[in-house]
Amino acid sequence: MGDIDDYREFLKGHLWEGWEKLETDQRKHLPPPPLQKPYPAGAVLVELVPPDDFTVGGMPLIEAIRRRKSHRKFAPDSLTLEELSFLLWATQGVHRVVGDGLRTLRTVPSGGARHSFETYLFVHRVEELECGLYRYLPLEHKLCFLDADPDLATRVTQACRPGQNWVGNSIVPSGDIL
Repeated sequence: MGDIDDYREFLKGHLWEGWEKLETDQRKHLPPPPLQKPYPAGAVLVELVPPDDFTVGGMPLIEAIRRRKSHRKFAPDSLTLEELSFLLWATQGVHRVVGDGLRTLRTVPSGGARHSFETYLFVHRVEELECGLYRYLPLEHKLCFLDADPDLATRVTQACRPGQNWVGNSIVPSGDIL
């Protein structure tokens, strides 16, 4: 592993020369990934609050940045279904499908609109939702219920780095999987 000067050198602009010649999947004319991984027929789907109906999320960005803090001790409060709906839409929501149904324009950028992430959530304390494992379906703006293992909080905590026991007590620990 290099030292800090090696990393700084890497970030300098001259190293990006030739970037336009880099072979990407698009330049190779490979097909884009599926818009969304399929889910099982008959899966339990949970309706989320539609983006047009949000009443949360009206704080100006500058104020949100000023108030932002990391917490490792969590309040006993739960999220509302609307708050969770807003967070999911803000991080992976779909504005529209384009390019003959091959790409999505979302609330977050992706090179060539090739969003390759799937968002999984361990819902611990969200009003109106059973505690368990869910997958966000951005095309439908719904949750797909996956598992209600009563030992899930322990398993999620064990999957994290040592010393991160707070994860099992948070409201909705989540992860994006490529």
